[in-house]
Amino acid sequence: MVKAFLLIGLSALPMVAQVNLSGEWAARTHEDQGERGAGPELGDYLGLPVNDAARLRADSWNPSRITLPEEQCRVHIASYIYRGPMALRIWEEKDPDSQKVIAIKNYISTYEQTRTIWMDGRPHPSANAPHTWMGFSTGKWEGDVLTVYTTHLKTGWLRRNGLPESDKATLVEHFLRHGNYMTHVSIVTDPVYMTEPLIKSEDLEFDTSESAAWLWPCEPVVEIVRPKGEVPAYLPGANPFLHEFAARWGLPFEPTRGGAETMYPEYRKKLKAMPIEKPLPAK
Repeated sequence: MVKAFLLIGLSALPMVAQVNLSGEWAARTHEDQGERGAGPELGDYLGLPVNDAARLRADSWNPSRITLPEEQCRVHIASYIYRGPMALRIWEEKDPDSQKVIAIKNYISTYEQTRTIWMDGRPHPSANAPHTWMGFSTGKWEGDVLTVYTTHLKTGWLRRNGLPESDKATLVEHFLRHGNYMTHVSIVTDPVYMTEPLIKSEDLEFDTSESAAWLWPCEPVVEIVRPKGEVPAYLPGANPFLHEFAARWGLPFEPTRGGAETMYPEYRKKLKAMPIEKPLPAK
């Protein structure tokens, strides 16, 4: 009886391996800064496991498209939004009677998004359920790591130079806290635009400054007057800027087209035998 009582008592205690992620966190955007600041250059698909369909979409991308009113306030989806400059607030929602954690909430200052990570074991909805910017997320603790599974994402960015991520993509994340720092690891699997999963990570620092800008006022306006229905884009083979990235940095053109092979160290052997892109003409 004593042993049984002790076991029942111990089972009621919280898992000591879990950590509290609650608080306010600031992004450290020096990591992969070229992708996360002003954005990557046109034609830079380096190190991404994209397929021909993704390249075709990205090659047609005209940056002027984001001047369209319907594009100016378009939200970054959950699998991309943590890459940009942002402030992040995390808190737990608990059942008032049992005090069990029902959900872990994320408020992301970029586009003022509130994301719910359900922790109560509920299933993901039908494939026919609506897709949203943040998708539908469920989480569980694996030791001291919060692992999150997300489905039902809208179409969004894989990289902010036209490379798309489809609404068939799924997302696995790991949130790892180590003192005043937290690492966010994301694994995107997209059967439409990628040949294998893409793993990325970024770090955040616990923020006690209370100086974060939590609002993201965005009001679309007409920046460029165009005929109704006109969408800036390039036809296949007509984008004049695709070679500029390789030429600017003295790279071969082939690896800038991306593909799973370019993700691995062994690819460097092939690079040595490739011709360097011709330098850009002086202006």
